[in-house]
Amino acid sequence: MEDDEIVTAFKRAGTKENAFTLLVKKYQEKLYWHIRRLIPAHEDTNDVLQNTFIKVWNGLGSFREDSQLYTWLYRIATNESLSFLEQQKRKAAVDFDQLGEAYSNSIKADSNFDANRLEWKLQLAIRQLPDKQKLVFNLRYFDNMGYEEMSRVLDTSVGALKASYHHAAKKIEEFIKNH
Repeated sequence: MEDDEIVTAFKRAGTKENAFTLLVKKYQEKLYWHIRRLIPAHEDTNDVLQNTFIKVWNGLGSFREDSQLYTWLYRIATNESLSFLEQQKRKAAVDFDQLGEAYSNSIKADSNFDANRLEWKLQLAIRQLPDKQKLVFNLRYFDNMGYEEMSRVLDTSVGALKASYHHAAKKIEEFIKNH
């Protein structure tokens, strides 16, 4: 079912639940991995994903279709992820950089960790990035999202996004060279 058909079906009383089920099945995995790249723990990712779908349920009836459904969903998931990270920052008595270091240590403690494997280095490098650069890099690199669409999701100019991606890529390249 196409996105516009899902939205139309959701707005009809008799097909609302079925349409939402279709939407969840269609986008659950993509949104999960988008959130997971920002939030390291699986349980937290599931919580943020659930909050995302609650917001979608509450807002889909008034979705104006000014943007693509996919873009709207990513924006909600991104905002929920950033809100979660802010809450974690406020709750934590430690500096957020220390949380990133703790996450890096948890990656290294994984029984499958091999410091010589490039994908591990990439994940460690991404964890070192500031939140905005991490988000832009993940959307561009893993989700293959274009700058125009990313601009709509993040409500940021294309130029700023290109600069963020460029800086993130340089930092990742340096990290991989030096580790």
